[in-house]
Amino acid sequence: MAKCAFLGLGVMGYPMAGHLVAAGHEVTVYNRSVEKAVSWSQEHGGTHRGTPREASEGADFVMACVGNDDDLRSVCLGDDGAFSGMAAGSVFVDHTTVSAAVTRELFGEADRQNVSFVDAPISGGQAGAENGQLSIMCGGDEGAYARAEPIMQSYAKICRRIGDSGAGQLTKMCNQIAIAGLVQGLSEALHFAEKAGLDGRAVVEVISQGAAGSWQMANRYETMLDDQWEHGFAVDWMRKDLDICLRTANETGASLPVTALVDQFYKDVQKLGGGRWDTSSLLKRLQALD
Repeated sequence: MAKCAFLGLGVMGYPMAGHLVAAGHEVTVYNRSVEKAVSWSQEHGGTHRGTPREASEGADFVMACVGNDDDLRSVCLGDDGAFSGMAAGSVFVDHTTVSAAVTRELFGEADRQNVSFVDAPISGGQAGAENGQLSIMCGGDEGAYARAEPIMQSYAKICRRIGDSGAGQLTKMCNQIAIAGLVQGLSEALHFAEKAGLDGRAVVEVISQGAAGSWQMANRYETMLDDQWEHGFAVDWMRKDLDICLRTANETGASLPVTALVDQFYKDVQKLGGGRWDTSSLLKRLQALD
């Protein structure tokens, strides 16, 4: 089994690091909030360190799941960053959703230090992380991916290399673009059913078995109908991701009219005080228009 470090113990990273221990790996963790790292160590029996560098020293694989581009740079670079503590030949695996630009930047910096870098953003939400059923989309060198893939299987439903550095992040953008449209469509369908005097649950029971069915419908319609918005990925984080998608679309020449519109709808949800509500709260925006 491998010696691993895990940097970032949020709602995704905390259970993911636990799955590594359950799979038999030796795990050292780092978290900006020390209390979370202490709690994780007490629960899972691993160790914790005070800086990314200290956590990464001697590790074969260093996993990270933090917030954004700047957070990722901060755990990778500098005297206390992970790259300073990693040995030549080790592999850094980034599970954060960030821009392809920062991924390629850090890939180059890691390469200069004889460290491999795999971008490996994840999808599946908190439940996927807790159940070890994440979809992992990867970019980077084939050899580095081949070494890291068995480790990632500790918390993966599917794990696949899409292409060179940045390809994982670009694939995650496709994921978020698809989700944005699906959630808006589901919200409109439930809103329409309510206005038409229909039983929303009965409607979903029927239409979910046909062409309208989706993961969002199967996993979110009940909480949406129950006016519960604390069951998934937060609106604030979704807007961060959609901003990455839209900026990248401008760079590549892609047209994303629906994504741009739904991003503005999420802005409306934030104005309602729903920045920490989950992404299905687009229905709440429609209800607020009544």
